[in-house]
Amino acid sequence: MAEGPAAVTEAAPASVEGSPSSAASQPPPSEGSADAIATEPPDWSPGEFTEAQLAARIGERMLAAARRAERIGFVARVHRARPGHPVPSVELPTATVRFLVPRDLGFARTDAVAGVRDDVLALAVWAFREADAHFPGLNDVQVQVGGDGAAPGGPGLDAAVALAGLVLREGAVHVGAGLSADVVMVRRALEAGRMRWPLLAVDDLVAQLAAYRDRSARYRPDALADHVAEIFARRRAVSSTGAEAGDGRTGVRALRSRVLGTEEASETPLRRARLDGLGARVSAVGGDRVVEVFLAHADSATVLVLRRSYETTDAGPRLAGRKVAGVSLAALAGGAVVTESAARSASRAVRLGTRRLSRTEAMTSRGSWEDLPRALIADDLGALAAELDGLPPRPVRARVEAELVRVVPVAEVRSISYAPGAQRLDAVITDAAGVTAVVSATHAACAPGRLDSMAAALRGDLRYVAGSVRRSGGEVVIDPTGFALADSVVVPDLTDADRTADPGSAPAQAPDALGLALDEAAAVLAELAHGGLQHAPATVPDRLRATARRLRGVGLRRAGEAVEALAAGLGPDPGDAAVEAWVDAHLRVNLAAEMR
Repeated sequence: MAEGPAAVTEAAPASVEGSPSSAASQPPPSEGSADAIATEPPDWSPGEFTEAQLAARIGERMLAAARRAERIGFVARVHRARPGHPVPSVELPTATVRFLVPRDLGFARTDAVAGVRDDVLALAVWAFREADAHFPGLNDVQVQVGGDGAAPGGPGLDAAVALAGLVLREGAVHVGAGLSADVVMVRRALEAGRMRWPLLAVDDLVAQLAAYRDRSARYRPDALADHVAEIFARRRAVSSTGAEAGDGRTGVRALRSRVLGTEEASETPLRRARLDGLGARVSAVGGDRVVEVFLAHADSATVLVLRRSYETTDAGPRLAGRKVAGVSLAALAGGAVVTESAARSASRAVRLGTRRLSRTEAMTSRGSWEDLPRALIADDLGALAAELDGLPPRPVRARVEAELVRVVPVAEVRSISYAPGAQRLDAVITDAAGVTAVVSATHAACAPGRLDSMAAALRGDLRYVAGSVRRSGGEVVIDPTGFALADSVVVPDLTDADRTADPGSAPAQAPDALGLALDEAAAVLAELAHGGLQHAPATVPDRLRATARRLRGVGLRRAGEAVEALAAGLGPDPGDAAVEAWVDAHLRVNLAAEMR
C-alpha cells in the first residue's frame, strides 16, 4: 500500500509498554513473560512490513476493513524502540499494538481480543510508515494517517451545525419536540462519516432538550450552551485545518481526526486485562446517583472509566457495596481486577461483561501505584503544568473519558486548610523538586465522607494522590479521586463521614473580580441559549453591553468585544450573523474561564 498523505504531528509524552518483548531467537513469548526482552538493537521499524505480510497475518477481509479506516483517517501515537524501551508500539483510539519481536509480524500483540480487531495491526504498521517518512528523528510522535482531504466536515457536520443553530435561535423553551426527524437525519449522516465527537455532542444536546421537556433536574442551561458551541467549534476547527493544509505549520494545525473522532469502532473487546483502581467519583443527577470508577489499564497506558447510574438517593458509602460483574464498587475503585470480559470504547469508557463464562477476579491493592505506566504518573509538576498549558481548547479536544486523570507522587504536604463558606478543603503538596500543586475538594451530600477522609489521608503516610488535573490561577489543581497510603488505598467518595477530623481553617480570600466577570458573562450567554436568540427580551442587549464593560475592566478586551458584537447583532429576527456572534462570544468567554 502506498504511503498515506503528509502527516500532522505534535510532541507526545513517552509511555511505558504494558509488556516486555522477546528475542527473535527464542520460542514465541507469552505476553508479560519475564524473558520476553528484545536483544536486537532498535535498528528496524514495523513500517517495513509489506502488504503481503499483513494480508498473510490478518487476512484480506481484515486488511480491507483497515483500508476503509485509513481512507477516513485516524490519529495514532507512535513509540519507537530505544534503549530502555525495546518494544515499539502504537496507541490507536481503540487498541494498543506492540511489536514484540523485530521483523516478525507473527509476534505483534494487541490488547484487543484475538481475531476481533486484527485490522489494528495494519493500522499500526501504516502509522509507523507515516512516522518514518515524516518524523524519522522522533522517538514519540503523534501522526494522522489517511483521510482523503476533501471536504473538511462534509454534509453530516453541516447538518449538525444547522441543527445547533436552530436550537440556538429558538431556545430550549420554544424548540419543542418537532426535531425528531431532523435529529435522526443528522445522526445518520454523522454515523456514515464516522464523526464520533460531533455525534456525541448532538446526543448530549438532544438529551438536554429532552430533560427540559420532562422538567428534569438533569437540564442545565450552561450544558445546553456548551454543546451548541462545541458543534460549531468543531466545524470551525476542521475548516481552518483545510484552509491551512498547505502552509507547512503542521505543529499547530488541528488534527482533523482528533477534532471529529473519525477513528475506529465504538467498542473493542479486551483480552485478559489488569485494571488498577484509582478511586471513584459519586455525583447526584436529579434523583439519581452516578458512580464513576477510574481504572488504570497498563497495556494501553490509559485511564478507563466505569460508569454506573442508580435510581436511589443513597450516598457513596452505601453505594460502595453495589456490585458490577460480581465485584463491589469499593473493590474496583480501591483495588485491582483481572478480567476477561472487559470492552472499551473509543472514548475510554469500559464495560465489564456479566456472562457466566466471563471471569473477573478482584485483588486488594496496597497502593503500589509506582508500577503504573509512566504516562499516567505525573512526578514532575512543572512538566505537567506545561502539558496542561499546551492543550487545545476543550470544545475541540477528543471526547475521551478521564482525559486528565493522573497519579501524582507526593513528597510533602505543606498545608491543609478549610473554607467553611465554600465547604472546600485545600492542601498544598510538592513533588520531589519542590514544585507545588493544590489538592482541592468540595463537600457533596452524596459523598459525606469526602472531606473527612481526604483530611485524614493528607495527615497520614501519603504517597500518591490520583485525580483530575487542571490549571487555575497559575497553579496545578488536583480534584482527588483516590489516595495511596503506605499500605492501602483511600477512596474519599465511598468512605463514611468522620466528624472528628479537624481540617483546619483557610485564610480569607479576596474577591475574584476576573472570575465574577466571566461567570456573569457565561450566565447571560447560557440564558440566551435557553430562551433563544429570536425570543431575547429587549433588556438583553443592555445587559450584554454591561457585561462587556466588566470583561474589559478586568483585562479581557477580546472577550468584551465579542460580547459587545453580540449585543449589536440581536434584533427581532436574528440571522446567521447573530448565531456566529453568540458562538464567538461563548468560545472566548469559556476559553478565558478555562485558562484562568
